[in-house]
Order: sequence, then structure tokens, then C-alpha cells
Amino acid sequence: MNGQAILENVRRYRGIAMLYRQTAAFRPRQSWSLLEQAREWEARALAELEAYFAARTDLAVAA
Repeated sequence: MNGQAILENVRRYRGIAMLYRQTAAFRPRQSWSLLEQAREWEARALAELEAYFAARTDLAVAA
């Protein structure tokens, strides 16, 4: 997967996490579950970023 696609995934995942956090603000009874979902999407975004920078580092070392 190229760098642009990875960064687009990161933006998408963080947008989804933001929507979960916003929804949690308006649904206090479900907020713990919604905030957990937000944390999971943020973790996915972080994993994508780590993969992106690891791939860039590997390319720089190989060059």
C-alpha cells in the first residue's frame, strides 16, 4: 500500500473516532462503550502510522 493510501486511512480512522467521541457526549448511558470504540479506531490509526513510518525507514536504509 502506498503512503497516500495509508495516510488517507489514518484520516478516515481518526474521523470515525471523532464521531464516536461526539456521539458519546450526547449519549451518556452509552458513553463508555462509544469511547472504547473511539480508542480502538485511534489505535488503528496509530498502527497505520507506525507501519507507514516503518516502511519509509526500511526504504531509506535500503537506499
